[in-house]
Amino acid sequence: MRVHTKFAWNILALRFVFAGLGWLMVVATLSAQGTVGAPPLATDDLDREIRQFFIREIPAHLSDIKSLDPPPVRVVGALTTGEFSWGTFMRALAAYSNFTDTRMVAGRDAPSLIGKMGLIEERNGGKTWAQLYAALALWSFGRDLKTNALWQGLSPQEKAAWHSLLDPGRFYDLKTRKLIHLPENYFGVAARIAAISYRLGLNTDRGYVDDLLGRATEQFRNGALFADDALPTGRYDRYSNEYARAVYEAAALVGRQDILDILAPSLKQQMRLWWSLLAPDGYGYPWGRSLGAIGYMDTMEIAAFLGENPQFRPAPLEQLAAAYYNAWKWLRNDYKDDTHLLSVFAFGRGDYSYISKEREWQQTTAFLGKVMNAHQIFMRALAREKMTSFPAQMNLARVAQFVRFREGPGRQFGVWVVRQGSMQFALPFVSGPRSGTSDYEPAADGADEISPSADGQSVTAVWRKWVVVGGTAGANADLGLTSEVTWSLAGSKLRRTETLTARKPIKVRRLWMSVPSSADHVQTIFTNGMRTDRLSSQGAILDIAVLHSDWPLQLSATATGNDGAGRGAQGPIPLHFILEGKDVNLSPQAPQKWEIELSLVFE
Repeated sequence: MRVHTKFAWNILALRFVFAGLGWLMVVATLSAQGTVGAPPLATDDLDREIRQFFIREIPAHLSDIKSLDPPPVRVVGALTTGEFSWGTFMRALAAYSNFTDTRMVAGRDAPSLIGKMGLIEERNGGKTWAQLYAALALWSFGRDLKTNALWQGLSPQEKAAWHSLLDPGRFYDLKTRKLIHLPENYFGVAARIAAISYRLGLNTDRGYVDDLLGRATEQFRNGALFADDALPTGRYDRYSNEYARAVYEAAALVGRQDILDILAPSLKQQMRLWWSLLAPDGYGYPWGRSLGAIGYMDTMEIAAFLGENPQFRPAPLEQLAAAYYNAWKWLRNDYKDDTHLLSVFAFGRGDYSYISKEREWQQTTAFLGKVMNAHQIFMRALAREKMTSFPAQMNLARVAQFVRFREGPGRQFGVWVVRQGSMQFALPFVSGPRSGTSDYEPAADGADEISPSADGQSVTAVWRKWVVVGGTAGANADLGLTSEVTWSLAGSKLRRTETLTARKPIKVRRLWMSVPSSADHVQTIFTNGMRTDRLSSQGAILDIAVLHSDWPLQLSATATGNDGAGRGAQGPIPLHFILEGKDVNLSPQAPQKWEIELSLVFE
C-alpha cells in the first residue's frame, strides 16, 4: 500500500504467514514538501475550486447517457452493470441539482431522469445502498411530496415502484429483526432509509421506524463503543464509524433524543481514534474493508458530520478543514480529467475482493455524490463559525496508545496507534482469515491476550488459538502452539520479538514474514558482521535487521508486477522483502525466539 508520494511519504506493511499474528503498517514520514510554513488557504478559494470541478464533471457524465431505455452498459467508458451503479449516480445527480440549485443539467430535466434511474434499480432488485441513495435523491427535492419535483413527475405505477424501492424490508427481516445475509453496519443503512421514508410520509408506521432504530442501536445500548460488524466474531474497521454516524443521523431525523444520547459516547471515542489514525494527506483507517479512495471520501464526510455536530470534534474546526482540504487534494489528483474517472484500476491499484470492473463507474460517482453532499454541509459549518481561512496542513499531535474495541473475557480486539515524529503506524488486532492487504477482510483474528504498556510505547500479544488462512473468520484451532509477540518502539526504531512455545513436538513447515513496500531499491549492508537490508525510495529509507533468530532465515527481495501482490489501495507495491524459515522444529519446554528491528533512516 502507498500514500500519494507528492508529500514524500512511504508506507511499508508487514504481513505474516500466521493469520493470527497481526499485520503492521509503518509510515515513514519525511517533510511535507511545499507545505511547511505555507500561508493559510482561503475558504472561498476552496469552495470555488470544488464547485467548478463538479460543474464540469457531472454534465460530462450525464451527457454520455444518451438514453435510459435501455440503460447504457458503459458511461465514460466504464461499466454500469455493477451493484448500486444507477442508485449511486442518481444520488450524485440529485446532489448536483441541489448543489447548483437547478433542475436542468446538460439540457435535461434531472428529476425526470432520476425517476427513471430509480425504476432501473427497482426492476433489478436494487437494495441497501441503492435504496438509500434513492431515498437521499428523493429527499433532496423537498420534504413535502406534494411539491417534490421528482415525486410529482412519477405516474401512479411509478410511485408504487419507488415506494417498493424505499422499503428496508428488502434486506431487513421485520419478524426476526435480523439483516438478511449482511454485516451489522447495514443496520445504519436500513435506519436511514426508514427515517427518510417516514419523514416523507411514504411509511406512516412510527412503531416500525422506532423498532428498527432500537435494533440498530442495540450494540451501543449494551455499552459498546465500537460496533462489531460480524457478531460475535470481532470485526472492526471504518464501518464502525460510518455505522454510528448513520444511526445518529437517522435518529436525529425522527427526533429520537434517547438514541442520540446512547450513541454520543461511541461517537466521541470513534472520532478520537479516527483523528489519531489520520495521515497528513487526509487518509484515515489504513486497514479493513473499503481501502483507498473511500478512505479520503470518509475524511470529507466525517469533517462535514463534525461541522454539524461540534460536540464530537476531536480537533478544532480549522484542523478539520485542513484534513478536508488534504483529502480533497488527494482525490482530485487521483481523478483523471480525460477519462472522468478515479484511478480505481490504474497500474498497481485495485487489489479488491468486492470492487470489480463492473463497479468502476459506481466508485467514481460515489465520490461525486459523497463530496457534493459533504461540501455543502461543511461550507455551511465554516460560514456559521466565520472561518474564512484555514491552515494547509493539520497540526497532528503525538500519539502512542492502544484502543480496545471490546472489553471483557474472550478474544481480544483493538489497535495500537503511534504517531511520533517521523514514525506513524497502526497495528490492528481485528478479525478475518485473509491477508492484511486485502481490502475486505483484515488478517489477525484478534488475540487471546493483549497487554499494552502504560506509556503506549509497546504492546504484547499472545495467541494460543489459531485461524486457518482462507478459512472461516472466528473459527480458531488449538494446535498446541503459543506465540507471544512484543512490539516496542524506541525513537525511529520498531522492534518485533516473537517467542514460540509448543506443548508437543511441532514442525512448522514454513515461517515467513513479508514486507510489502513502495520502495524501489534494496541494498544489503554489513556493519561489524551485522547484516542490514535497506529499502529506499525517493529519500524514504527503512532498514530491516534480524537481531536474533533461533532458526536459520533466508532473506530475499521479490519484484512484483500488476498482480495481486503488486497492487495497493493507494498505489503500486513494487517490492516485497521476505524473511523465511523452513522446517522449524519446536519441542516442549524449549521456547524459540526471533527478533527483528525496523529503523527509519534520514540522510
